[in-house]
Amino acid sequence: MNFDFSTDQTSFKQSIEQFARDVVAPRAAAIDASGEFPADVMRAAAGLGLLGVTVSKQWGGSGRDYLSYALAIEAIGRASATVAASLVVTNSLVAELVEHAGTDAQRERWLRSLAGGQTIGAFALSEPNAGTDAANQQTTAVRTADGYLLTGRKVWVANAEAAGVIIVFAATQPGRRGQGVSAFLVPADTPGITRTALYDSLGVRGLGCMDLDFNVAVRDDQLLGKVDEGFGLATWALQGGRVAIAAQALGIGQAALDEAIAHAKTREQFGRPIGNYEAIQWMIADAATALDAARMLMWKAATIKDRGEPGALESSMAKLAASEAAHNAADKAMQVLASAGYRRGSVVERLFRDVRAAEIYQGTSEAQRMIIAKNL
Repeated sequence: MNFDFSTDQTSFKQSIEQFARDVVAPRAAAIDASGEFPADVMRAAAGLGLLGVTVSKQWGGSGRDYLSYALAIEAIGRASATVAASLVVTNSLVAELVEHAGTDAQRERWLRSLAGGQTIGAFALSEPNAGTDAANQQTTAVRTADGYLLTGRKVWVANAEAAGVIIVFAATQPGRRGQGVSAFLVPADTPGITRTALYDSLGVRGLGCMDLDFNVAVRDDQLLGKVDEGFGLATWALQGGRVAIAAQALGIGQAALDEAIAHAKTREQFGRPIGNYEAIQWMIADAATALDAARMLMWKAATIKDRGEPGALESSMAKLAASEAAHNAADKAMQVLASAGYRRGSVVERLFRDVRAAEIYQGTSEAQRMIIAKNL
């Protein structure tokens, strides 16, 4: 087993880390405070190939491996959870799925603009009664003379505020659950889409989440993949997305750990830095160990994805371990900083709020345990 990165992976990682420090991190607090979608940062990220990291160069992407993609998402997540999450949606849930299942015409139409940053992607799967039970699709796609009529409501659609294309999942055979769901590529400016802004969220603010109501006519050439096989496409995309969310969570957790270590070195009590006390050392040591263990699982899952092997077990393990380790790291950082971290506007306060979402979106921790148990 080789834990060394290639020269290209190392160079790419370093360039993204610098971008995260110089461009993303200075904007993170303002993104969180305003809740506005960071369109300027996303445009800058596109210039580094971060909106089509694994998309083939043939279709305008960077053509990089999945491990490089995960390393980039962790670096961005360390600076801004919001920017990292938005990149994960456009990359893992939209661009990769279009390349995987789309026709050449669909790839030509969307992949170049997605990878180039001209188009942001959104993934409309969740519904009021279809969250963890995602096969319970109530949005329907009824056959018409030259396509389908999509009718239904999607909730918590990340990137929806800025999206140019939305992958919409709908029941083409209602009642058949995962055996009767199809996927459609729907331009966001299609007549019949109604957007509803969500209530304010605890963390990952600025992700552009909205509820979407559809009463939309789509053509046959907007079908992504085959009829009734859309649910399999959703699970394929989410498997890669969970690797990336694990990376995002690790970035948040590492940022929290960095804050805790810096504070422990400079904050003095009873005449010496608090980092000299075992109570503080043990919190930091446990958090660092859990993050590094989860990082190994994330690297393993990314490598399996690169090899094209089945990796549902590994991606769920990586997301579960990383999200919970990151949550613990943020919690311990809050304890180390105490009142300095608990105040509104501190970095640790933002990280503490942001990290909680990693245990929920793209499959809750409970859902990951179900997948792991099923595979075992």
